Amino acid sequence: MVDEALSAGAVARRLGVAVTTLRTWHQRYGLGPSEHIPGHHRRYTSSDLARLEIMRRLTAEGVSPAEAARWARQAPDPMPNGTVTPAPAPAHILPAGRDGGGTIPVGRAGPAARGLARAAMRLDAAAISETIAHTLAASGVVATWEGLLRPVLAGIGERHAATAGLIEVEHLMSRCVSEALAAASRANVPTGPARILLSCADEEQHTLPLEALAAALAEAGVSYRMLGARVPVAALVEAVNRTGPAAVVLWSHTRATADPTQLSALLAAPRRPLLVLAAGPGWRADTLPAGVVRPVDLAEAVSLSAAVRDSLDQSRRD
Repeated sequence: MVDEALSAGAVARRLGVAVTTLRTWHQRYGLGPSEHIPGHHRRYTSSDLARLEIMRRLTAEGVSPAEAARWARQAPDPMPNGTVTPAPAPAHILPAGRDGGGTIPVGRAGPAARGLARAAMRLDAAAISETIAHTLAASGVVATWEGLLRPVLAGIGERHAATAGLIEVEHLMSRCVSEALAAASRANVPTGPARILLSCADEEQHTLPLEALAAALAEAGVSYRMLGARVPVAALVEAVNRTGPAAVVLWSHTRATADPTQLSALLAAPRRPLLVLAAGPGWRADTLPAGVVRPVDLAEAVSLSAAVRDSLDQSRRD
């Protein structure tokens, strides 16, 4: 538990709820910020945060907001070392057979990722979108993808593999992520010709990492074309021959879609790009044709794309 007082936005991100939800809990149930400095907005203390965590947990488990607020208000204040031992809610107020849906593992990711995972489990689209938008504005696309979005998406996938559940969570989370990345791309529309072509491999439907790359390229001022999911190799080669990109990024999420003949076709295209990137975990390094580069992460894909764009532009100026 933290000692410093926090703003409503900081508390919302830690809990994985929307700021509007905090306002509602304050106005209806009296669970608001208690620290007041004249001339400044009220701030949330450790005690406030502990009570709000109880409120969040109980409402996620199906307890009515009014009943959850009653138990949250009865929570003890934090101990001198900053820890809190919240009073557990009696079993009779919890719905039978409900455990809040479990948790999404996020590894060593920070508080924002844990809050986002909780919001995803609650199917709280407003909180999901608010957290993503705030992190994009504060940290940029690459840091948001690596430190916030990828851990939560991977955790959802891990839970689905173990339980065959969370399909509704994955769908809602994917939609919110896609919308946020599209907004980031629109906010940073690069000028100049599109030198980078982005495409999923044939039958590949996982597009979010490619959308993250598009947003990161836009943020870096690199123009691109996005073909999207499930692009047959003939259509991809036709797009290359018609547009003459400096680089092509071909994304594959699974081994089933990572057919290296697609990469060979790009290398044999009449208007062969200067750089072919095989992006994603589907590709195996030992199966890649000579001349294909496999970026290790989003940052490297952005760096390589920008470098080859600059190289092509320089050669044309010369």
